[in-house]
Order: sequence, then structure tokens, then C-alpha cells
Amino acid sequence: MRVDQFDFDLPDASIALRPALPRDSARLLVVRPGGSSPATPDDRLIRDLPELLARGDVLVVNDTRVIPARLDGFRARGEALARIEATLHKRESGDLWRAFLRPAKKLRAGETIVFALGDEKLAARVIEKGEGGEVLLGFEVAGAELDRALDRVGHMPLPPYISSKRVTDESDAADYQTLFADRPGAVAAPTASLHFTPALLAALVAKGVQIARVTLHVGAGTFLPVKAEDTDDHRMHAEWGEVSAETAGVLNAARRAGRRIVAAGTTSLRILESAASPDGALMAFSGDTSIFITPGYSFRAVDLLLTNFHLPRSTLFMLVCAFSGLQTMRDAYQHAIEAGYRFYSYGDACLLHPAAPRGAA
Repeated sequence: MRVDQFDFDLPDASIALRPALPRDSARLLVVRPGGSSPATPDDRLIRDLPELLARGDVLVVNDTRVIPARLDGFRARGEALARIEATLHKRESGDLWRAFLRPAKKLRAGETIVFALGDEKLAARVIEKGEGGEVLLGFEVAGAELDRALDRVGHMPLPPYISSKRVTDESDAADYQTLFADRPGAVAAPTASLHFTPALLAALVAKGVQIARVTLHVGAGTFLPVKAEDTDDHRMHAEWGEVSAETAGVLNAARRAGRRIVAAGTTSLRILESAASPDGALMAFSGDTSIFITPGYSFRAVDLLLTNFHLPRSTLFMLVCAFSGLQTMRDAYQHAIEAGYRFYSYGDACLLHPAAPRGAA
């Protein structure tokens, strides 16, 4: 498909720079595709979620935890120093990380970058260079020691549409983690789950909604624009994820009983679709996925999707258009802009119903 079909104009004022407080006071747009007629927008709040879901629904959340993956450093050639900014996006082994560097054009394989914050320093060697500023970094320490070093030297990796407008501060360390954050490894938050509070979670459980966990370590590639003119020419960056045998069993039992699976976020949806067999059964899964979902995709594992509002021409906007329909989502986003909804990571959310029955072509 042409990428320009997923473009839209978004005013700067619509981009949220801070989360709603309390988190469950964020707005929620319920989108029910209307077939041949336009869907009627349903303006709600996140805290209304218990009345919008049904007893027996299974809400699938991503339990990844964001690490301080943005690093500031320098490269030395003799007495000449060049500042380097790195954003880690995928761990390859105990001491190896794939990262996006700025600037990277003049950087050579074999050179060393020293990352620093105050008196703390951490060195890494450029093992190989890829396209678009991507490199493979080999750090001087590995495993848990490297994790501790990143905690000391790194910064919370806020998305560029926030970090370019304000300085990251101490509140982001908590604001950019979800209630479910448990397994370190993400360099971007699964933002739909940023809206959950203990009170909201308790209300959902009291309603009879079951909570299941999966893991997808979200990579910085999620922020990359689609530069190709056609979706067929876009390359997705791989991310590591896991669906446990226990979670797969819970979801398969729900499906057999005719109950709905609700994905909290596109990250949960993508790992579930990666683990689904052609007939929709969920299998235990552990490994990389680079699934790219565009209109025409037949969803196998998910009945409803809770998600934030996404960037124009992004793979995530393409995904929600695949789920609820291109024109439906263009109309929904236009309504959201006109109604003052807040967009992107710290913004409001929408609850999407599918454009066609699960598994329909």
C-alpha cells in the first residue's frame, strides 16, 4: 500500500508532554467500525474501562520494563573529540547491543565511544555499522555488570517528540514505566498500559476480567518513520518477546469458551499474533519477531485493542488501520484532534473494535 494513505496533519498542541494525573483520568475514545456508515465516536475515560469490557474477557498486558537506554558520550581521535548520542534498541548478547547513533556518518568500525554521566564512564567499541545510523556496540562489561553501568550512566529514553520539547527529569523515571513493568529490556514503554492504576486494575478484576501477561521488549525502531513510498519496501526492526505456555493455555481456554482476548497495546497484540497458529490457537513463543501488520492482515489472536494515538505514517498507525479499517481510523483521529484528545506516549487512548470478525478475510 502507498504510505501516504496513512498520513494526517497533527497540530503540535495535540502532543502530550506529560501524562494525565491520575493516570486513569486520561480520555478514552471507543471506536466501533460502522460498516458502510461512519462509526459514531464514543468519548469516555480510561476509568470507564471496566464497564466497557465483559466478565470473562482476558486483558493481555506487556510486562516489559524500560531501561535507561539513551547514552551521551564522545569519540576521540587524538585530541579531537566528537559528541555522540546513542539509543540502544536490541540486546544481542551479554555485552552486545544494537543502537542508533547520532551522528554516525563519520564513525568507523573499531572506534571506541566513551559514554559518561558525571564521574561515571562506560566504554563501547563499534563492532559493525549498518544503515540509518544503526551500529552494533560491544561494551567493556557484560551481563548484570553492564545493566548496573547503564543504570548509572543512561537516561530514560523518552520519544523524540517529547525529548525535543523538554528535558527528561526525575518524574519520567516513574511516569514512563507501567504498573506491570517487571522484566527489564525495553527502550520504549508499552504506552497503552501507562494508563493503569491499582484502583483501575482492582475494578477490572472485580468485574471478572482476567489479566494475562506477555513480554515484548519494545525497541527504538518503533519511533522510526516509514521512509519508503510503499509498505512492501519497509523493513521492521526485530524485537524479542515471549508468550509463556501458561499464558497461551489461559488464552486458548478463553477462546474455546467464547470469551474475548483484549490486547493492552500494539506490543501485546504483535507478540500474540506472532505466537498464533493459522487457526488462532496460541503457542508458547520465545524469540525475535519483526511482524509488520498492514491493512489486509487477518487477525487471529485478538478481539479488542486498547492503544494510544500514533504518529502519522507510522507502522503503529498502519496496524490500527488494519484492525479497525483505514477510513474508520482516519475519521476517529480527525474526531480526536477536533475534540482535543492528547496524542502519543503520554497521551490519551482508544478502545478499538475490529472492522470484521476475527479471522475474516
